[in-house]
Parts: sequence; C-alpha cells; structure tokens
Amino acid sequence: MGRADFIVSGCNALALKQLEDWRSWPNAKLALVGDEGAGKTHLARVFAAMAGADVLSAGEISPDALPIEAGALVIEDADCIRQANAASIEESIFHIHNALSARSAPLLFTGRTPPAKWPIKLPDLASRLRAVPVARIEPPDDALLLALLHKLFRDRQIGVADDVPEYLLNRMERSFAAAERIVDSLDAAALRAGRDMTRAFVVSTLKDAEAGL
Repeated sequence: MGRADFIVSGCNALALKQLEDWRSWPNAKLALVGDEGAGKTHLARVFAAMAGADVLSAGEISPDALPIEAGALVIEDADCIRQANAASIEESIFHIHNALSARSAPLLFTGRTPPAKWPIKLPDLASRLRAVPVARIEPPDDALLLALLHKLFRDRQIGVADDVPEYLLNRMERSFAAAERIVDSLDAAALRAGRDMTRAFVVSTLKDAEAGL
C-alpha cells in the first residue's frame, strides 16, 4: 500500500497528482472515486502516509467516538451507508466535516461514485458533500491491467510464468475487479491442486471453469 507500489497509468495519474497536492485542496477536502478494485484504498493509504491521516470506514463511525480532533482524516466507502443506523452515521459525518473544516484539516472521502450521487438523506450533509471536489480513477487501460496482474501475483507470492498475465489479459473483462477475481480464483485452484502457475495449468483451469466443472 505504499507509494512505490502504486502502478501509475493514464487512468489514475491525475487522481494521484490531486492526492499528492493535498495541501492545495479547496476547503481542504477531496472525494476520490472509482470502480471496485481501482486502487482507492491504496491511494487513500498513500495520502494518509503523507498527511498523517487517520483512516476509517464510514460504517465504522460511532457517535460516541468522533475523530473530530484528527489532524487529517480518510473516510472510506462513504457512498455505502445502508445500515439501520445510517441516520446516525450521517449526523456523525456532518459533525466530523464541520469540525475539520473549522481547522482546515484535510478530509478525504472515497466512494465508487461522486458525492452528488451518494444516497445521503441529511440535507445539510448532502449540500456540503456536493461541494467537495472530485478526483476520479478512470477505467484501466491494457498496460495498467497487465501490470496489475503481475502485481497481484507478486503480492500473493505466486511464481508465475511470464506469458500467463498476457494470456489472462486477452481473455478477461477489462476491469480492476475482474483482475482481482481471476487471480484469486487461480490462486485457490493452484493451492487445491498443488500445481505451479504455468500457462498450461491456467488454460486448463479456465476451460474447466467455463465448462462449469
């Protein structure tokens, strides 16, 4: 989750630059948005390391322990507040927002969509979130997906034949989430079979999956 481990490509270079320029955020706020698996959490950790920010999920916020004294803060998955206590969480985020704003303390939100599309019921919070600038991670290009496949195998300490990631790239959905799913699936299959991640093993495993075996 370090800066050196983040794969930079055309789809995320601008978002990365906006994160690195955190001292220049309008009103010290930013919303980082992108598809599942796009690297939002990774970039949020990069920002947290730079700014000394605390990190928490929106669903973890408790009105009994609001981080209003944080020097900088990341609230992840702010678009996914669907618990029974959503009203309480929204009220808490509203107070956190105002407290950090009063001190110009940086506040980063992450979500799959821009704040204007988040299902926020509290009008005062919704209006404030609509004013938050957005950094967007765009869908990945082939170069990034290929690099991501290599990284996902490395992160799992899986030795993989050089031609496997390119073989997968030509047969998978073009998305971050699909790359995560296919590597997870192949990893589990290799562990079950006690096999190395060769192209022959990958071809056989994918054929079995397509056949429903």
